Amino acid sequence: MHPNPIYRQAAPEENLAFATDRGFGTLTVNGPDGPLASHIPFVLDPGGGSAELHLVRSNPIARSLGAPAPALLAVIGPDGYVSPDWYELEDQVPTWNYVAVHLRGRLTRLPQEALRGQLDRLSAKFEGRIAGKAPWLVGKVQAEALERLMRMIVPCRFDILSVDGTWKLAQNKPEAARLGAAEGLAAAGIGAETAALAALMRGWEG
Repeated sequence: MHPNPIYRQAAPEENLAFATDRGFGTLTVNGPDGPLASHIPFVLDPGGGSAELHLVRSNPIARSLGAPAPALLAVIGPDGYVSPDWYELEDQVPTWNYVAVHLRGRLTRLPQEALRGQLDRLSAKFEGRIAGKAPWLVGKVQAEALERLMRMIVPCRFDILSVDGTWKLAQNKPEAARLGAAEGLAAAGIGAETAALAALMRGWEG
């Protein structure tokens, strides 16, 4: 996490809401030969106490998970380069704005029987965001094929012990400079990520 406290003023519930909405992050644990990382979708429980996820059985994290292990789940939001020209201030330098939430806790491999319910909840979460179509259901897969596929993955639970977030949105600049940088990002037309970042910069009220 960025050490400057001005970028770390979001309340825990804001950080959890951000992680819930993104639903995708980088899971890291300490392996026998060094750090291990995997990029995974997840479902956070409504109270923010834990996340459901699954890993491919051959994933190094899954293979190393004989007992519950300390882990970090990093959830990264929109990010983008900020040109110093957009501030319209003297003596500025380039920077990179972004949002990131770190969830620290303990990763536990669950019994295989927990997997089907996890898959139902995961697909329901993301299918529910797609407008204009009936949600896809796990039950649409033939039983034999589903059983074969489910043997390839293992369910896990990530119990969250601490929540930390960095929202680096030019809040260390005067309001006019922050809004100018947001307009510069939006006008640059680089993509959806920078448009979302510009919107966050405009709406910052920390």
